[in-house]
Amino acid sequence: MIKKNWMKITLTTITVLTLLAIFWYTKFALKPYQVTPHQLAETYSYQVENANVTLTQLENGHYAINYQSFDGENVNGQLVYPENYDGSKPVPLLIGVHAMGRSYIRWLQDSFKNTDTIEQTDELANMALAKGYAVLVIDARNHGKRKNLDYNIKKVMYDLWFWGKREPYETMIIDTVKDHRVLLDWVATQPQFDQNEISVAGYSMGGQISLILASLDTRINKVLSIVPPASSDNVARVSPLNFVKQLSAEKTWLVTADNDQYANKQENIALFNAIANTQKHHIVIQGEHELPEGYYTQLEGWYE
Repeated sequence: MIKKNWMKITLTTITVLTLLAIFWYTKFALKPYQVTPHQLAETYSYQVENANVTLTQLENGHYAINYQSFDGENVNGQLVYPENYDGSKPVPLLIGVHAMGRSYIRWLQDSFKNTDTIEQTDELANMALAKGYAVLVIDARNHGKRKNLDYNIKKVMYDLWFWGKREPYETMIIDTVKDHRVLLDWVATQPQFDQNEISVAGYSMGGQISLILASLDTRINKVLSIVPPASSDNVARVSPLNFVKQLSAEKTWLVTADNDQYANKQENIALFNAIANTQKHHIVIQGEHELPEGYYTQLEGWYE
């Protein structure tokens, strides 16, 4: 009798859980959708009359940058010139884009608030500066000094994956791309930058944003995308796969991990194959999404 009751309880529990799972999938799970190139162009269009860019010197060759984006949002970051910069000729520019949950400072420091910069993007910036690049970095939406304390990135991602609310996540990426396009508008007016040598590099979310930005904006001539998350039509408006077919940059490098928990081998190959320009290179590094120490030494050729 006890055994029969136990079996009945077990079967009832399984049935209830199955029904709940079906309900969740039907009601909340992310579903793929399609977007056209025209829709994407409209989504990422912007207008700005005056970005009101201000530079404040912090130390020799280092400047805080602040400006108003297309929607009046305040954007903050830093501009760093190479040590030997004397203003006699234009310098190439690297725009660095940070990973999710990080801030622009990760491109400039090997640690912040007692936590290491595990993406090693500070080393990427050091390499750029050593090769004569200026480095320009800003905070993404809802990151760094731009955090929304009432609706932080953890809540955004929780709502995305558990409740299928894609709009806050997609808007964060879209508006960050637009912030960078407004920044490029300013860069285009600055004679100290070589307008034929404007590059963008990013890690994880930064790699995703870098591919989208360079696909939309022909002012970018070189792209380095490091471990971008897998492209998916569940978030089609921010999926790099829907953009890179129009990527016209002179040089594009994609760096992926062979055991990345956020993008498998097949997804990474599909993304690389979709990149339109012929001057492209795919580096696969052994490891997970957090790449091993010193991986950046394999990327020196990208700066050439």
